[in-house]
Amino acid sequence: MKVFVPSLVVLILVFTQDLFSQEPTSPSKPNIILCMADDLGWGDPGFNGNKIIKTPHLDAMAKNSLRFERFYSGAPVCSPTRGSCITGRHPYRYGIWSANQGHMRKEEVTLAEVLEAQGYMTGHFGKWHLGTLNPSQSGKGQGRNAERNFSTPGANGFKEWFSTEYSVKTWDPIKNNTVNPYYHNGKVEIENTDGCDSRVLMDRAIPFIRKAASNKTPFLAVIWFHAPHEPVVAGPEFLNIYPNFSEGEKNYYGVISALDLQMGRLRKELRDLGVADNTMLCFTSDNGPEGDSGDKGTTRGSAGPFRGRKRSLFEGGIRVPSLIEWPAKISPGTSTSFPSSTLDYFPTTLDVLGFKLKGEARPMDGISLLPVFQEKLKQRPVPIPFETLGGTGTNGSRGSPRMALVDNRYKLLTDMDGKGATDLLFDLLEDKSETKNMALQFPEVVKSMKVKLVEFRESCRLSQTGKDYTVPFTPDKFDMNPNESGVPKKVKNPVR
Repeated sequence: MKVFVPSLVVLILVFTQDLFSQEPTSPSKPNIILCMADDLGWGDPGFNGNKIIKTPHLDAMAKNSLRFERFYSGAPVCSPTRGSCITGRHPYRYGIWSANQGHMRKEEVTLAEVLEAQGYMTGHFGKWHLGTLNPSQSGKGQGRNAERNFSTPGANGFKEWFSTEYSVKTWDPIKNNTVNPYYHNGKVEIENTDGCDSRVLMDRAIPFIRKAASNKTPFLAVIWFHAPHEPVVAGPEFLNIYPNFSEGEKNYYGVISALDLQMGRLRKELRDLGVADNTMLCFTSDNGPEGDSGDKGTTRGSAGPFRGRKRSLFEGGIRVPSLIEWPAKISPGTSTSFPSSTLDYFPTTLDVLGFKLKGEARPMDGISLLPVFQEKLKQRPVPIPFETLGGTGTNGSRGSPRMALVDNRYKLLTDMDGKGATDLLFDLLEDKSETKNMALQFPEVVKSMKVKLVEFRESCRLSQTGKDYTVPFTPDKFDMNPNESGVPKKVKNPVR
């Protein structure tokens, strides 16, 4: 079969015996946990150098993890990044353009659908943001069009879900809300929703994990915190950690410490259940910190040494903290400067399990990080693309151009509008703060990267018009350990 593959776009590899083992890479299928903070800046956690905010549990996790120096969110805002985590595809392929725009199409194949078809328990806990949870109403108002954008975690492969459509107050989240934000498997939930929202979410995730461990069933748990997104409100015990700071600082710092406490609770539970070694536990953020300056009210997040913040395609808007802990497979206390992305979670998980892609392949923008875990891959084979709807300026992309491309060394930012806008080229290995534009010095690099962005845009255009969905695409296209003749094994309980 001939499949057009632009140089920027990678298809999930059809793994061969001489490259990858056809046997599962663990004695049993590993558990997968994807944790994500909301608007947490690269410079906020202690493991990235913060000396003020107390994150002892994340710092302990970092000492037992692979820490990523160059990890990117799929977009500079919430919804698109979340879609990239569970599809491995750029969200512009299926129409999730920005926060609260679009929804997860039913034709997309999610990580939950693939793993559920392979016998995993699948659960989502926290902020969904990839569709409305009630076809009759949306907490974001009538403009969200609840019926048209109705797409729940349950419709996307998650058999257990306790989720919200949008961000909620981080302390006493239900109080003063006109619409109850929490839905448990499609029904409004009001029990045990007072106090710390991060605890409320973990109170649902941990019983799910306990049940899977008791049944000796592998599981996928996606835990997407609301913290430290606005409205940022910390509880008394967390405010008291920071007595000598302003109210805005106390609340922002306290909310992060509250999230940190729940990450510690999760890690302890995994150890107590005896499943920590065989669990790939990931932690990151959906984009950079909120606010124009980081020194007003409760928008106190730090982008570390990087330029830009949330909504910007400068590094501070898209370079995010990231850890992956997997004691059975990852050396503790290691770090990497390999450029990685939330786009990579999906293909990494498939590679970990030894999956092949059967049938007509779809464009995949992420790559497997398993060779990075094994220290066998030093250069990313394809660059990471970005595009944002926001125009340049304070209310759009906070001054950055609206498209970017990141490779192993360079980063191009461009508007590609043909109106003479200045292209920006930065050498991220020498100038991580993006202070020196090298576009005039290296015009051929700019030209080459622009060609790849044009290819990326064309590939996305074909995806947007449904070209990816011309052949029915079901989880049985993902087949583990095919027999020697290449005939796929039968997969029970196909999702679609």
